[in-house]
Amino acid sequence: MINLFEVAETNKMIEQENLDVRTITLGISLLDCMDHDVDVLCENIYKKITTLAKDLVSTGNQIEMKYGIPIVNKRISVTPIGFVGSNACKTTSDFVKIAKVLDKCAHETGVNFIGGYSAIVSKGMTKAEELLIRSIPEAMKVTSNVCSSVNVGSTKTGINMDAVKLMGEIIKETATLTKDNDSIGCAKLVVLCNAPDDNPFMAGAFHGVSEADAVINVGVSGPGVVKNAIEKAKGKNFGE
Repeated sequence: MINLFEVAETNKMIEQENLDVRTITLGISLLDCMDHDVDVLCENIYKKITTLAKDLVSTGNQIEMKYGIPIVNKRISVTPIGFVGSNACKTTSDFVKIAKVLDKCAHETGVNFIGGYSAIVSKGMTKAEELLIRSIPEAMKVTSNVCSSVNVGSTKTGINMDAVKLMGEIIKETATLTKDNDSIGCAKLVVLCNAPDDNPFMAGAFHGVSEADAVINVGVSGPGVVKNAIEKAKGKNFGE
């Protein structure tokens, strides 16, 4: 049972120390959506995301009301599309078609962003992954809630300099294509090294292939709370 002191303490953290739940991100595996036909693939992706995420935003809002703690963003991450679309996508337009479906899913479920329009190419690029990368500028132009990321290197495998060169061109093209909207495409695009196996944090988010079918990730933001706790602990021993 929560007592009055805990309620007051929580209120102080929220009002004075900037405590909030920065995001809840639903990671969704799209591995079972794969198909050789891009239209079937898009239909599978749409059905799975809108089914699993249909209550994400409403449930988040209920939690906000119940506990009085703001949840700033509700988001979705999916299996890297460079992998998911490898059988079906033969052109950049095929990948852009998937991006549009992801954007539609984001709008219908009410989430702020959907991440996973991504490729992991730290050691080399498949033809499909290169197509996805080349499709990024157009995909960022025609969508509003889709985030993209490309992992171009790692400590273990080295840096894919072909991918680095290509991404330099892609960033410039993305900025140009979205220049009428403050080049917003670049704000939704992340170039990474040493990306973790699973990353729930936008704009570089993607759902790892080693993850379960659907996973909820919670990101808590409380820098003011941490700062206040450290200041109160000055002069105290390490244990305290």
